[in-house]
Amino acid sequence: MLNINAQELDKLINKALINNPEIQKFELQYKIAFEKINEANSISNTEFAVGYFASEPETRTGAQRFVVSAKQLLPWFGTISSRENYVSSLANAKYEDILIAKRKLIAKVSKSYYDLYANKAKQEIFSENIKLLETYETLALTSVEIGKATVVDVLRLQMRQNEIQQLKDVLKRQFLAEQARFNKLLNRSIAVEVTVVDKLKIPPKDFEIIADSLALHPELIKYDKLYQSIEQSELLNQKESSPMIGFGLDYINVEKRPDMDFSDNGKDIVMPMLSVSIPIFNKKYKSQTKQHQLKQQEITVQKQERLNTLETLLSKAINERISARISYTTQTKNLKQAKVAEAILIKNYETATIDFNAVLDIQELQLKFRINQIESVKSYYIQSTKINYLTQK
Repeated sequence: MLNINAQELDKLINKALINNPEIQKFELQYKIAFEKINEANSISNTEFAVGYFASEPETRTGAQRFVVSAKQLLPWFGTISSRENYVSSLANAKYEDILIAKRKLIAKVSKSYYDLYANKAKQEIFSENIKLLETYETLALTSVEIGKATVVDVLRLQMRQNEIQQLKDVLKRQFLAEQARFNKLLNRSIAVEVTVVDKLKIPPKDFEIIADSLALHPELIKYDKLYQSIEQSELLNQKESSPMIGFGLDYINVEKRPDMDFSDNGKDIVMPMLSVSIPIFNKKYKSQTKQHQLKQQEITVQKQERLNTLETLLSKAINERISARISYTTQTKNLKQAKVAEAILIKNYETATIDFNAVLDIQELQLKFRINQIESVKSYYIQSTKINYLTQK
Protein backbone atom coordinates (compact mmCIF):
# COMPACT_ATOMS: atom_id res chain seq x y z
CA MET A 1 0.00 0.00 0.00
CA LEU A 2 1.31 3.48 -0.86
CA ASN A 3 1.99 5.82 2.05
CA ILE A 4 -0.39 8.50 0.72
CA ASN A 5 -3.92 7.92 2.08
CA ALA A 6 -2.70 4.49 3.28
CA GLN A 7 -4.11 4.83 6.78
CA GLU A 8 -7.70 5.60 5.72
CA LEU A 9 -7.73 3.05 2.90
CA ASP A 10 -6.21 0.39 5.16
CA LYS A 11 -9.10 0.82 7.60
CA LEU A 12 -11.63 0.31 4.81
CA ILE A 13 -9.74 -2.72 3.51
CA ASN A 14 -9.64 -4.27 6.98
CA LYS A 15 -13.41 -3.84 7.28
CA ALA A 16 -13.85 -5.52 3.91
CA LEU A 17 -11.63 -8.45 4.90
CA ILE A 18 -13.69 -8.97 8.06
CA ASN A 19 -17.17 -8.46 6.61
CA ASN A 20 -16.97 -9.57 2.98
CA PRO A 21 -19.13 -12.71 2.48
CA GLU A 22 -16.86 -14.12 -0.22
CA ILE A 23 -13.94 -14.24 2.23
CA GLN A 24 -16.23 -15.84 4.81
CA LYS A 25 -17.26 -18.41 2.21
CA PHE A 26 -13.66 -19.46 1.55
CA GLU A 27 -12.90 -19.57 5.28
CA LEU A 28 -15.85 -21.88 5.85
CA GLN A 29 -14.76 -24.09 2.97
CA TYR A 30 -11.32 -24.34 4.57
CA LYS A 31 -12.84 -25.26 7.94
CA ILE A 32 -14.91 -27.97 6.25
CA ALA A 33 -11.82 -29.33 4.48
CA PHE A 34 -9.87 -29.29 7.75
CA GLU A 35 -12.68 -31.03 9.62
CA LYS A 36 -12.51 -33.89 7.11
CA ILE A 37 -9.23 -34.89 8.75
CA ASN A 38 -11.30 -36.20 11.66
CA GLU A 39 -13.49 -38.05 9.20
CA ALA A 40 -10.43 -39.69 7.66
CA ASN A 41 -9.31 -40.93 11.08
CA SER A 42 -11.82 -43.76 11.15
CA ILE A 43 -12.11 -47.40 10.24
CA SER A 44 -14.88 -49.33 8.55
CA ASN A 45 -18.05 -50.24 10.45
CA THR A 46 -18.04 -53.22 12.76
CA GLU A 47 -20.35 -55.90 11.37
CA PHE A 48 -22.78 -57.67 13.68
CA ALA A 49 -25.03 -60.54 12.61
CA VAL A 50 -27.62 -62.70 14.29
CA GLY A 51 -28.89 -65.95 12.84
CA TYR A 52 -31.59 -68.31 14.03
CA PHE A 53 -31.67 -71.94 12.94
CA ALA A 54 -35.10 -72.61 11.48
CA SER A 55 -34.17 -76.28 11.42
CA GLU A 56 -31.97 -76.91 14.44
CA PRO A 57 -28.93 -78.99 13.55
CA GLU A 58 -28.14 -81.68 16.09
CA THR A 59 -24.63 -82.09 17.38
CA ARG A 60 -23.13 -84.45 19.93
CA THR A 61 -23.47 -81.79 22.62
CA GLY A 62 -26.96 -80.62 21.68
CA ALA A 63 -29.05 -78.76 19.15
CA GLN A 64 -27.79 -75.40 17.82
CA ARG A 65 -30.39 -72.66 18.41
CA PHE A 66 -28.95 -69.39 17.12
CA VAL A 67 -25.66 -67.78 16.19
CA VAL A 68 -24.28 -64.29 16.93
CA SER A 69 -21.21 -63.02 15.06
CA ALA A 70 -19.09 -59.86 15.05
CA LYS A 71 -16.49 -58.87 12.47
CA GLN A 72 -14.10 -55.94 12.11
CA LEU A 73 -11.90 -55.21 9.09
CA LEU A 74 -8.74 -53.17 9.75
CA PRO A 75 -6.77 -51.39 7.03
CA TRP A 76 -3.11 -52.11 6.50
CA PHE A 77 -0.61 -50.49 8.82
CA GLY A 78 -0.21 -46.75 8.07
CA THR A 79 -3.32 -46.50 5.88
CA ILE A 80 -5.21 -44.23 8.27
CA SER A 81 -2.26 -41.87 8.73
CA SER A 82 -1.81 -41.75 4.94
CA ARG A 83 -5.50 -40.88 4.57
CA GLU A 84 -5.11 -38.11 7.16
CA ASN A 85 -2.06 -36.73 5.37
CA TYR A 86 -3.94 -36.69 2.07
CA VAL A 87 -6.97 -34.87 3.48
CA SER A 88 -4.67 -32.44 5.31
CA SER A 89 -2.85 -31.65 2.06
CA LEU A 90 -6.19 -30.85 0.41
CA ALA A 91 -7.04 -28.51 3.30
CA ASN A 92 -3.67 -26.77 2.91
CA ALA A 93 -4.40 -26.19 -0.77
CA LYS A 94 -7.84 -24.84 0.12
CA TYR A 95 -6.21 -22.35 2.51
CA GLU A 96 -4.50 -20.70 -0.45
CA ASP A 97 -7.96 -19.89 -1.83
CA ILE A 98 -8.47 -17.65 1.21
CA LEU A 99 -5.22 -15.79 0.56
CA ILE A 100 -6.04 -15.39 -3.14
CA ALA A 101 -9.54 -14.12 -2.36
CA LYS A 102 -8.15 -11.62 0.16
CA ARG A 103 -5.64 -10.27 -2.34
CA LYS A 104 -8.34 -9.91 -4.97
CA LEU A 105 -10.64 -8.17 -2.49
CA ILE A 106 -7.88 -5.71 -1.53
CA ALA A 107 -7.37 -4.94 -5.22
CA LYS A 108 -11.12 -4.46 -5.80
CA VAL A 109 -11.55 -2.17 -2.78
CA SER A 110 -8.49 -0.13 -3.73
CA LYS A 111 -9.56 0.27 -7.36
CA SER A 112 -13.07 1.29 -6.36
CA TYR A 113 -11.64 3.80 -3.89
CA TYR A 114 -9.44 5.39 -6.57
CA ASP A 115 -12.37 5.48 -8.99
CA LEU A 116 -14.36 7.38 -6.35
CA TYR A 117 -11.45 9.75 -5.79
CA ALA A 118 -11.11 10.48 -9.51
CA ASN A 119 -14.85 11.06 -9.83
CA LYS A 120 -14.90 13.47 -6.87
CA ALA A 121 -11.82 15.32 -8.13
CA LYS A 122 -13.40 15.78 -11.57
CA GLN A 123 -16.56 17.14 -9.99
CA GLU A 124 -14.51 19.73 -8.11
CA ILE A 125 -12.71 20.73 -11.30
CA PHE A 126 -16.02 21.11 -13.12
CA SER A 127 -17.35 23.27 -10.26
CA GLU A 128 -14.27 25.50 -10.40
CA ASN A 129 -14.58 25.74 -14.17
CA ILE A 130 -18.24 26.74 -13.96
CA LYS A 131 -17.39 29.51 -11.47
CA LEU A 132 -14.61 30.72 -13.75
CA LEU A 133 -16.95 30.77 -16.74
CA GLU A 134 -19.45 32.75 -14.68
CA THR A 135 -16.71 35.30 -14.05
CA TYR A 136 -16.01 35.44 -17.79
CA GLU A 137 -19.74 35.78 -18.44
CA THR A 138 -19.83 38.86 -16.21
CA LEU A 139 -16.78 40.17 -18.03
CA ALA A 140 -18.45 39.50 -21.38
CA LEU A 141 -21.62 41.34 -20.32
CA THR A 142 -19.52 44.34 -19.35
CA SER A 143 -17.68 44.10 -22.68
CA VAL A 144 -21.00 44.05 -24.55
CA GLU A 145 -21.96 47.37 -22.92
CA ILE A 146 -18.74 49.04 -24.04
CA GLY A 147 -18.66 47.38 -27.44
CA LYS A 148 -15.75 45.01 -26.86
CA ALA A 149 -17.86 41.84 -27.19
CA THR A 150 -21.13 40.61 -28.63
CA VAL A 151 -24.16 38.86 -27.21
CA VAL A 152 -23.03 35.75 -29.06
CA ASP A 153 -19.93 35.65 -26.87
CA VAL A 154 -22.16 35.70 -23.78
CA LEU A 155 -24.34 32.91 -25.16
CA ARG A 156 -21.30 30.76 -25.99
CA LEU A 157 -20.06 31.12 -22.41
CA GLN A 158 -23.49 30.17 -21.05
CA MET A 159 -23.75 27.14 -23.33
CA ARG A 160 -20.31 26.00 -22.19
CA GLN A 161 -21.44 26.27 -18.55
CA ASN A 162 -24.49 24.14 -19.36
CA GLU A 163 -22.30 21.45 -20.96
CA ILE A 164 -19.97 21.29 -17.97
CA GLN A 165 -22.91 21.23 -15.55
CA GLN A 166 -24.29 18.27 -17.48
CA LEU A 167 -20.97 16.44 -17.19
CA LYS A 168 -20.89 17.16 -13.46
CA ASP A 169 -24.45 15.88 -12.96
CA VAL A 170 -23.57 12.64 -14.79
CA LEU A 171 -20.50 12.23 -12.59
CA LYS A 172 -22.67 12.58 -9.47
CA ARG A 173 -24.83 9.65 -10.58
CA GLN A 174 -21.76 7.60 -11.46
CA PHE A 175 -20.30 8.37 -8.02
CA LEU A 176 -23.43 7.02 -6.31
CA ALA A 177 -23.28 3.85 -8.40
CA GLU A 178 -19.59 3.29 -7.60
CA GLN A 179 -20.22 4.13 -3.94
CA ALA A 180 -22.87 1.42 -3.80
CA ARG A 181 -20.44 -1.08 -5.34
CA PHE A 182 -17.74 -0.03 -2.84
CA ASN A 183 -20.10 -0.43 0.13
CA LYS A 184 -21.15 -3.89 -1.02
CA LEU A 185 -17.50 -4.95 -1.07
CA LEU A 186 -17.53 -4.03 2.64
CA ASN A 187 -20.90 -5.81 3.01
CA ARG A 188 -22.72 -2.74 4.29
CA SER A 189 -25.61 -0.56 3.19
CA ILE A 190 -25.24 1.12 -0.20
CA ALA A 191 -26.35 4.40 1.40
CA VAL A 192 -23.22 4.73 3.58
CA GLU A 193 -21.33 7.83 2.48
CA VAL A 194 -17.75 7.14 1.43
CA THR A 195 -15.26 9.92 2.14
CA VAL A 196 -12.19 9.90 -0.06
CA VAL A 197 -8.90 11.72 0.33
CA ASP A 198 -8.88 15.35 -0.83
CA LYS A 199 -5.73 15.20 -2.92
CA LEU A 200 -3.62 12.44 -4.39
CA LYS A 201 -0.23 13.04 -5.93
CA ILE A 202 2.13 10.73 -7.71
CA PRO A 203 5.03 10.11 -5.31
CA PRO A 204 8.50 11.19 -6.48
CA LYS A 205 9.75 7.61 -6.33
CA ASP A 206 8.06 4.26 -7.00
CA PHE A 207 8.10 1.63 -4.28
CA GLU A 208 10.58 -1.19 -4.75
CA ILE A 209 9.45 -4.38 -6.46
CA ILE A 210 11.11 -7.52 -5.08
CA ALA A 211 12.26 -9.62 -8.03
CA ASP A 212 11.42 -13.08 -6.68
CA SER A 213 8.20 -12.12 -4.89
CA LEU A 214 6.04 -13.33 -7.78
CA ALA A 215 7.17 -16.90 -7.15
CA LEU A 216 5.57 -16.70 -3.68
CA HIS A 217 2.18 -15.67 -5.03
CA PRO A 218 -0.60 -17.84 -3.51
CA GLU A 219 -1.95 -18.64 -6.97
CA LEU A 220 1.36 -20.41 -7.67
CA ILE A 221 1.81 -21.85 -4.18
CA LYS A 222 -1.61 -23.46 -4.55
CA TYR A 223 -0.29 -25.49 -7.49
CA ASP A 224 2.62 -26.67 -5.32
CA LYS A 225 0.21 -27.78 -2.61
CA LEU A 226 -2.04 -29.50 -5.14
CA TYR A 227 1.05 -31.33 -6.41
CA GLN A 228 1.82 -32.41 -2.85
CA SER A 229 -1.77 -33.60 -2.40
CA ILE A 230 -1.34 -35.85 -5.44
CA GLU A 231 1.79 -37.29 -3.85
CA GLN A 232 -0.16 -37.99 -0.66
CA SER A 233 -2.97 -39.50 -2.72
CA GLU A 234 -0.52 -41.89 -4.34
CA LEU A 235 0.88 -42.93 -0.96
CA LEU A 236 -2.68 -43.60 0.16
CA ASN A 237 -3.30 -45.56 -3.03
CA GLN A 238 -0.30 -47.77 -2.28
CA LYS A 239 -1.58 -48.40 1.24
CA GLU A 240 -5.09 -49.21 0.05
CA SER A 241 -3.68 -51.73 -2.42
CA SER A 242 -2.34 -53.68 0.56
CA PRO A 243 -4.36 -56.47 2.25
CA MET A 244 -6.94 -55.76 4.92
CA ILE A 245 -6.96 -57.81 8.11
CA GLY A 246 -10.23 -58.92 9.65
CA PHE A 247 -10.93 -60.08 13.21
CA GLY A 248 -14.17 -61.76 14.18
CA LEU A 249 -15.97 -63.86 16.71
CA ASP A 250 -18.85 -66.32 16.28
CA TYR A 251 -21.00 -67.39 19.19
CA ILE A 252 -23.36 -70.38 18.70
CA ASN A 253 -25.93 -71.17 21.32
CA VAL A 254 -26.34 -74.91 21.96
CA GLU A 255 -29.35 -76.40 23.78
CA LYS A 256 -28.82 -79.20 26.30
CA ARG A 257 -29.88 -82.69 25.34
CA PRO A 258 -32.50 -83.73 27.90
CA ASP A 259 -31.94 -87.45 27.49
CA MET A 260 -28.19 -87.40 28.23
CA ASP A 261 -25.91 -86.34 31.03
CA PHE A 262 -22.26 -85.57 30.21
CA SER A 263 -19.80 -82.80 30.86
CA ASP A 264 -20.14 -80.88 27.56
CA ASN A 265 -23.89 -81.23 27.31
CA GLY A 266 -25.31 -77.91 25.96
CA LYS A 267 -21.91 -76.28 25.86
CA ASP A 268 -22.01 -73.14 23.67
CA ILE A 269 -19.56 -72.71 20.81
CA VAL A 270 -17.20 -69.72 20.67
CA MET A 271 -15.15 -69.42 17.49
CA PRO A 272 -12.57 -66.60 17.01
CA MET A 273 -11.83 -65.83 13.36
CA LEU A 274 -9.04 -64.17 11.44
CA SER A 275 -9.49 -63.13 7.80
CA VAL A 276 -7.38 -61.38 5.17
CA SER A 277 -8.78 -59.36 2.25
CA ILE A 278 -6.27 -59.42 -0.64
CA PRO A 279 -6.80 -57.23 -3.74
CA ILE A 280 -5.79 -59.86 -6.29
CA PHE A 281 -7.37 -57.97 -9.19
CA ASN A 282 -5.53 -54.69 -8.62
CA LYS A 283 -5.87 -52.95 -12.00
CA LYS A 284 -7.77 -50.22 -10.20
CA TYR A 285 -4.75 -49.23 -8.11
CA LYS A 286 -2.36 -49.38 -11.05
CA SER A 287 -4.70 -47.13 -13.01
CA GLN A 288 -4.85 -44.65 -10.14
CA THR A 289 -1.05 -44.55 -10.02
CA LYS A 290 -0.98 -43.69 -13.72
CA GLN A 291 -3.66 -41.05 -13.20
CA HIS A 292 -1.66 -39.47 -10.40
CA GLN A 293 1.41 -39.23 -12.63
CA LEU A 294 -0.63 -37.53 -15.35
CA LYS A 295 -2.25 -35.15 -12.85
CA GLN A 296 1.17 -34.11 -11.56
CA GLN A 297 2.26 -33.35 -15.10
CA GLU A 298 -0.94 -31.37 -15.64
CA ILE A 299 -0.40 -29.33 -12.47
CA THR A 300 3.19 -28.58 -13.49
CA VAL A 301 2.03 -27.30 -16.88
CA GLN A 302 -0.82 -25.29 -15.33
CA LYS A 303 1.55 -23.65 -12.87
CA GLN A 304 3.93 -22.63 -15.66
CA GLU A 305 1.03 -21.28 -17.68
CA ARG A 306 -0.22 -19.22 -14.72
CA LEU A 307 3.31 -17.98 -13.96
CA ASN A 308 3.62 -16.75 -17.54
CA THR A 309 0.28 -14.95 -17.21
CA LEU A 310 1.24 -13.32 -13.90
CA GLU A 311 4.61 -12.22 -15.29
CA THR A 312 2.82 -10.66 -18.26
CA LEU A 313 0.36 -8.87 -15.97
CA LEU A 314 3.19 -7.59 -13.78
CA SER A 315 5.17 -6.31 -16.75
CA LYS A 316 2.07 -4.59 -18.13
CA ALA A 317 1.24 -2.98 -14.77
CA ILE A 318 4.81 -1.70 -14.34
CA ASN A 319 4.90 -0.17 -17.82
CA GLU A 320 1.43 1.35 -17.50
CA ARG A 321 2.45 2.90 -14.19
CA ILE A 322 5.50 4.42 -15.89
CA SER A 323 3.21 5.67 -18.66
CA ALA A 324 0.91 7.25 -16.05
CA ARG A 325 3.85 9.15 -14.56
CA ILE A 326 4.95 10.34 -18.01
CA SER A 327 1.40 11.41 -18.86
CA TYR A 328 1.06 13.30 -15.56
CA THR A 329 4.31 15.18 -16.19
CA THR A 330 3.22 16.10 -19.71
CA GLN A 331 -0.22 17.29 -18.59
CA THR A 332 1.39 19.42 -15.87
CA LYS A 333 3.62 21.17 -18.45
CA ASN A 334 0.69 21.71 -20.80
CA LEU A 335 -1.45 23.11 -17.99
CA LYS A 336 1.23 25.67 -17.05
CA GLN A 337 1.50 26.81 -20.67
CA ALA A 338 -2.29 27.05 -21.00
CA LYS A 339 -2.47 29.25 -17.91
CA VAL A 340 0.19 31.54 -19.39
CA ALA A 341 -1.84 31.81 -22.59
CA GLU A 342 -4.97 32.58 -20.57
CA ALA A 343 -3.18 35.32 -18.64
CA ILE A 344 -2.04 36.91 -21.93
CA LEU A 345 -5.59 36.91 -23.30
CA ILE A 346 -7.00 38.53 -20.14
CA LYS A 347 -4.26 41.12 -20.09
CA ASN A 348 -5.10 42.09 -23.68
CA TYR A 349 -8.58 43.01 -22.47
CA GLU A 350 -7.15 46.18 -20.93
CA THR A 351 -5.96 47.50 -24.30
CA ALA A 352 -8.07 45.78 -26.94
CA THR A 353 -11.16 43.71 -27.62
CA ILE A 354 -11.06 40.35 -25.83
CA ASP A 355 -11.38 37.24 -27.98
CA PHE A 356 -13.82 35.11 -26.01
CA ASN A 357 -13.56 32.31 -28.57
CA ALA A 358 -9.88 32.03 -27.75
CA VAL A 359 -10.69 32.18 -24.03
CA LEU A 360 -13.13 29.29 -24.38
CA ASP A 361 -10.56 27.28 -26.35
CA ILE A 362 -7.93 27.84 -23.66
CA GLN A 363 -10.44 26.98 -20.94
CA GLU A 364 -11.35 23.76 -22.73
CA LEU A 365 -7.67 22.85 -23.02
CA GLN A 366 -7.08 23.55 -19.32
CA LEU A 367 -10.07 21.42 -18.41
CA LYS A 368 -8.79 18.62 -20.63
CA PHE A 369 -5.30 18.78 -19.09
CA ARG A 370 -6.63 18.77 -15.52
CA ILE A 371 -8.94 15.82 -16.24
CA ASN A 372 -6.02 13.97 -17.83
CA GLN A 373 -3.94 14.71 -14.73
CA ILE A 374 -6.57 13.07 -12.53
CA GLU A 375 -6.78 10.07 -14.86
CA SER A 376 -2.99 9.74 -14.75
CA VAL A 377 -2.98 9.81 -10.94
CA LYS A 378 -5.80 7.26 -10.81
CA SER A 379 -4.03 5.02 -13.31
CA TYR A 380 -0.78 5.25 -11.32
CA TYR A 381 -2.45 4.11 -8.11
CA ILE A 382 -4.53 1.40 -9.76
CA GLN A 383 -1.44 -0.03 -11.48
CA SER A 384 0.37 0.12 -8.13
CA THR A 385 -2.54 -1.85 -6.66
CA LYS A 386 -2.11 -4.49 -9.36
CA ILE A 387 1.62 -4.66 -8.64
CA ASN A 388 0.83 -5.08 -4.92
CA TYR A 389 -1.57 -7.91 -5.74
CA LEU A 390 1.14 -9.72 -7.69
CA THR A 391 4.19 -9.05 -5.51
CA GLN A 392 3.12 -8.46 -1.91
CA LYS A 393 4.16 -11.06 0.66
